[in-house]
Amino acid sequence: MSWAPSVCRTREAALVYMDRSGGLQKFTEDCKRYNESNHSYAVYRFVISINPTDITELDATLGNYILHEPMRAAQIFQSVCDTAIKTLSLIESYQKESQINVVLRLTHLPDLPAYHLNLDEFPMNYKSQRLCMLKGVVIAMSTVTKYTQGARFLCSEKNCPFSEGFRYIRVHIPGATESATIRTDFVCSLCSSLLREDMKYRVLGEKQVVELLDSRALQIFQGHSTNIGYCELKSYAVFVRDELINKMKIGARYRVVGIPVCGPNGPHISVCIEANNIHQYIEESPSAISKPFQSLLSVAMSSPWIFTGILANMFASQVIPIGVYNTLKLCILLSLVQTGKDDEGSGSFLDLLAVTSDALVVDRLMSYSICLVPRGVRHSASNDLFATVMKDIRGSGAASIQAGSALMARGGICFTGDLRLHKKDKLDHLQSVLESRSTSVFIPGKKYGEDVNHQDISVVPSNLLDAFGMFIYCDETSDKHSSLSLVHHNLQRAVSPETCIYPASQLYTTQDYERLIAFAKNIQVNMSKKSETLIHGYYLASRRVRTDTHGSTMPASALRHLMSMSEAHAKLSLRREVLEEDVLIAVLLFELSLTLKHGSSVFYVPPSALFPVKLYDESSLHQRDMYLSETYQQLQRFVFTYGPGTTVSASEE
Repeated sequence: MSWAPSVCRTREAALVYMDRSGGLQKFTEDCKRYNESNHSYAVYRFVISINPTDITELDATLGNYILHEPMRAAQIFQSVCDTAIKTLSLIESYQKESQINVVLRLTHLPDLPAYHLNLDEFPMNYKSQRLCMLKGVVIAMSTVTKYTQGARFLCSEKNCPFSEGFRYIRVHIPGATESATIRTDFVCSLCSSLLREDMKYRVLGEKQVVELLDSRALQIFQGHSTNIGYCELKSYAVFVRDELINKMKIGARYRVVGIPVCGPNGPHISVCIEANNIHQYIEESPSAISKPFQSLLSVAMSSPWIFTGILANMFASQVIPIGVYNTLKLCILLSLVQTGKDDEGSGSFLDLLAVTSDALVVDRLMSYSICLVPRGVRHSASNDLFATVMKDIRGSGAASIQAGSALMARGGICFTGDLRLHKKDKLDHLQSVLESRSTSVFIPGKKYGEDVNHQDISVVPSNLLDAFGMFIYCDETSDKHSSLSLVHHNLQRAVSPETCIYPASQLYTTQDYERLIAFAKNIQVNMSKKSETLIHGYYLASRRVRTDTHGSTMPASALRHLMSMSEAHAKLSLRREVLEEDVLIAVLLFELSLTLKHGSSVFYVPPSALFPVKLYDESSLHQRDMYLSETYQQLQRFVFTYGPGTTVSASEE
């Protein structure tokens, strides 16, 4: 007895929601577009944006249908649209409610455990057709193909009343295969004759298959897990259609609202996701650094260099001795704080190339570093660095683009390892890619369909030689104390791997550095006018002194790298303005790179310029400060002498 009033109430709530949210106006505009079109339509498709919170506050029953019975909710909105079209005569050629295809596009789902899809749970409730939310990284993506969005069928018996009209309209529903919409064995419900499709009314849409990897499995790419089966277990196929096409990029991280269904995955049957909506995943950043680093920062405020110097000196003391490879460790920290968000393009990235005679220790340091950011990837020689193309295993005939290590590190760090292990053709490809900051793969049309062309893939996180912002030579063999420290550290690690060798490792933990980097990389810094002037002055002066008959050896990317290193040092210092003291660090690092590539210049920078003394106590920190201050005066004199026309605010000597 209460069923009819309940249906009327939910329909009324749907209409009120559409009116309040602006959906009704969009609906009438879509109807006007259909009505004014010269084409004949059997199916009228309407996309309605739904905010579950707002609609639940308006009507709890309708909100429950939206979240737990989306197909039933779509039927309610379909009925509302049918009534509106007929009452207001919005589409002249419209005849039956079955012609309406309503897609409810949810803005979000409640952030509750019941709405999160977890592939570890068993049994998987994929038959409920309810919506869920999942987070993942795109590791592969197919090319765009066509699917049947809607079709009209007629009874093949001419004398049957259903041999004309719009009785049999079939539209795609979430999770359905192509055969559920288009087949040759459908029969008439009145006379049991076979139905035939009216081909002129078939409506085609676009679809794409995206392979997502569960966010929790990202540690596999840091090189600490060899359980490839775990990687396969955590990946799943997401079917993306129509308006959502090309909203996802390889290597990026997303929140997907969708309906889990059981479908073919190559020779197996697995859980797939029919995407309802896609959102870029926004990484949460800490609101402050840890208390030990807060205390350190407060006592180091008197100098622009002490805090970052101590950070570099103690960095990675869990894997290498304190005070060893300090310049390299400073470069690593600068590179880490310049990592960006997934959706950021070629911003202020900062790439590092290290040359060393002790590859084992540097490898250990690099491997430790990539674990400090969410998107740290260690490249394996068995994988491709950029992208590969293979045939879609689901039998669609489309090409599938598989992400390589560099693309998986989108917005983070990719540790490519020893470049000597790469073949010449790979290095040539690397050079080409790093100059343009993008890569593309060729997909042959004859193999994957005639309408398939080149598929571009987004930003990769490295450069090569001249394009590297930081190029460092690491050699501690000439320092007897450092060599003994390395030997002692390695022996202790071999005997007692879990023992904390240095007290600083307990005071400033790996988690403290991880939190510091996450906080620092989100600091928005501004370049002061004095700093910008000093950078340009150094650039012009260096071009003059590094120019011969063959031209200047200063790379075209010099200004960008100097700006990026200056910004990175300001971020690592937890400042919001780039000072001239930050520019000095950038200049010294850049000059070291130039010296390695092209030899020294008038502005001579020794290899130990960043850390001229061992940092043992407060006195050694002040000695380093005095040295850097004197070097800053030398930089000003160099700019004043060799950079005419550049105004530098040199202090009185």
